[in-house]
Amino acid sequence: MTETETQNDRGERWLAGAGLRPTRQRKALADLLVGDGLDRHVTAESLFEAAAGAGEKVSLATVYNTLKAFCDAGLLREITVDGSKSYFDTNMTDHPHFYWEDDQRLSDAPSEQLEIARVPDAPEGAEIASVDVVIRLRRS
Repeated sequence: MTETETQNDRGERWLAGAGLRPTRQRKALADLLVGDGLDRHVTAESLFEAAAGAGEKVSLATVYNTLKAFCDAGLLREITVDGSKSYFDTNMTDHPHFYWEDDQRLSDAPSEQLEIARVPDAPEGAEIASVDVVIRLRRS
């Protein structure tokens, strides 16, 4: 089996594991996201550019819709920064992030160094779904 076949198989297995139909566009984007087995943080725009660079014909709207479908299926986690910019993380474990303000990049922060002693109680009629920790960094 060649490296390309392995990357393609990984993307297809990723989709199948979530019960998603492997359309051509989903398969192409899945291969870009998980084909090499590495975790990554992407924006819709960066994934669109990667797809174009790989010769894939997908619209930016299709990339947005596919990322939403991947999130809904539990394949990706959406991390929102500044309330307007979303990053999509292939690492589904609970972990904090560094947001590099200078180059608008998201990266994993070491989980073992994070200590949260307590979070506020949820208001009546609500429950905490998750806690996202984004540590903003600026080069000194």
